[in-house]
Amino acid sequence: MNSAMLRVWDDDACHRVHEATLRVLAESGVEVKYAPAREFFAAAGARVEGTRVRLPAPVVETALEIAPRTWSLKPRAGATEPLVLDVAHSYFGTGSDVLYLRDLETGERRRVRKADVEGQAVLCEKLENLDFVMSMGLPEDVPQAVDDVAQVEAMLRGTRKPLLVAPRDGHVVARIREMCVLAGAADSFGIYAMPSPPLMLDEDGASKVIACAELGVPLIWAPGTNAGTTAPASIGAVAVVANAEVLAGLVLSQAAKAGAPFVWGAGVGAMNMRTMVDVYSSARVFAGHQAQTDLARWYGLPSFAYAACCDSKTLDQQWTAEAALTAVLGALSRATLLHDVGYLESGLQSSYESIVVGDHLVSYAKAFMAELPVDDEALAVEEILAVGPGGNHLARPYTRKHFREIWQSDLFDHGVFDRWQAEGSKTLLDRARERAAALLAEPREFELDADVAAGLAVLVAKAGEEREAHAS
Repeated sequence: MNSAMLRVWDDDACHRVHEATLRVLAESGVEVKYAPAREFFAAAGARVEGTRVRLPAPVVETALEIAPRTWSLKPRAGATEPLVLDVAHSYFGTGSDVLYLRDLETGERRRVRKADVEGQAVLCEKLENLDFVMSMGLPEDVPQAVDDVAQVEAMLRGTRKPLLVAPRDGHVVARIREMCVLAGAADSFGIYAMPSPPLMLDEDGASKVIACAELGVPLIWAPGTNAGTTAPASIGAVAVVANAEVLAGLVLSQAAKAGAPFVWGAGVGAMNMRTMVDVYSSARVFAGHQAQTDLARWYGLPSFAYAACCDSKTLDQQWTAEAALTAVLGALSRATLLHDVGYLESGLQSSYESIVVGDHLVSYAKAFMAELPVDDEALAVEEILAVGPGGNHLARPYTRKHFREIWQSDLFDHGVFDRWQAEGSKTLLDRARERAAALLAEPREFELDADVAAGLAVLVAKAGEEREAHAS
């Protein structure tokens, strides 16, 4: 394939990082704050002393051997093709659990509501370059005991595309699966979960690992290690700590159920020590994401990384610059699942406009990465000879046949100044806002049956009751 791809670490570098990680897991180990998880670790051959779990290299290697190399996430109602989770495919989607939204009508920054989660899912359903959907908001207008499950209800009402869900703990995963069954497909979602850096697994994270394994739900296990705070101030060292956390999650997953689907998460943090903000779009952060994606590919496992996200607080020039850079860098990584398309404010804010522009940037990136063939049809030597020196190809059948294959934007302005001015001198933000509003004003692509929608509400209520009972 004559197509673009980025790489930071070669096989020798990946092997060196792997060996360093094995030493950390064997000598330091991980703190595990959840007793059922410690039992699974012990059964797998780990050394368990109190809450400390040390993982000898053979235990890790066994987990790597038995983890599946491919899995599928299906849409509901057959709306799209299944997502094949392996090292050969890449897909793009939004992110989860931001607190704030840039309101489409007023432009104000406000807290996310449940209707926003549904509305952004409706928008994603209509944007062809977004392959999966995450909540893009933690709604403030539902009880905290069920805000994570209420997100799922809202997304199921808005889209048939596969979902990546980030519940607070694993005790509601079975209910989420029941909700997806009711909406059309049990295998249409995955769970996004994280360890607690550095080198710790708490009940919230570990219970998700176990629940996913037992139910056969794909687990995306992504670290959040940070240079200079939860890891040494070196991107390479962050990768070692993060790799140790991910490998520990993999061991737990495979100990709970051999062959459980597992997606390798990239996650590099680099705190800006002047502002104490964990920036998303730093050049070295994305180099770290790429290195971790190289490591996942070296292991042969599907991966989870970032694309089209930014640190800008509003929809300005910084937003578009950072979103464009990270869209292309993320796409070039060839990670399996590329999330956070449309994120603002370092993961604290979202907007409809940023999703629209993010979808368009993904389209650009996909076009850039597509194979550039060198067969006879593409090289068109006979066409060159037929026209010859001084001629032109405007009226040629070859031009009519192929010119639409060259990517052209329908959102960016590529016209002349006078036409742009006559049409209102609209900025990219103007056009993105208009497109988002127009898409939302159109009839929905689908509507859940009334009995299905009612059933989802019942399941959300049951999840809340079960969570309260577990807490007590």
